[in-house]
Amino acid sequence: MQRNKPKYHQIIDAAVVAIAENGYHQAQVSKIARQAGVADGTIYLYFKNKEDILISLFQEKMGTFIQKTSEIIETKQTAAEQLELLVQNHFGLLAEDPHLAVVTQLELRQSNKELRLKINEVLKSYLQLIEQILQKGVQNGEFNAALNIRLSRQMVFGTLDEMVTTWVMNDQKYSLAASAEEVTRMLLNGFSGR
Repeated sequence: MQRNKPKYHQIIDAAVVAIAENGYHQAQVSKIARQAGVADGTIYLYFKNKEDILISLFQEKMGTFIQKTSEIIETKQTAAEQLELLVQNHFGLLAEDPHLAVVTQLELRQSNKELRLKINEVLKSYLQLIEQILQKGVQNGEFNAALNIRLSRQMVFGTLDEMVTTWVMNDQKYSLAASAEEVTRMLLNGFSGR
């Protein structure tokens, strides 16, 4: 399997930087290859084309992120604690990798419909993770019993997504992680219905 090979990950990491710095449309395969320190032809041993690189990049990075987030939140007992960790982890990961933040928040959005559908497939498991936290909160009485889970899930994701996009658009001039506590508190206040 190609994904287990070091060059595959080297190309993925290089693509994050090349796309963040040049924009998806200007990040030719040759620029990605140069950033990765490989010959142009080597890219095609692992990927069909630039679009395939972008999809693979998102699947890899988001897949790892979802897995880590899932493992981290399992250590917490309450839905409130789990939601807080999810928010912290979301902001923390993207704050640690500003190039990845630019790619996920700006460059992926400029892609075609087919690409967006593939990206949405990956996002489904993250939305399910959020949904599980919300359902747990309702079941154990932490959140309002009448909470609309689907709407609340979209609100959580939309809030996190917009916070990161605004941070990227402002050239990361402030600490994204510092807002995690306040964002969590506002979300929890909405879910408790008190």
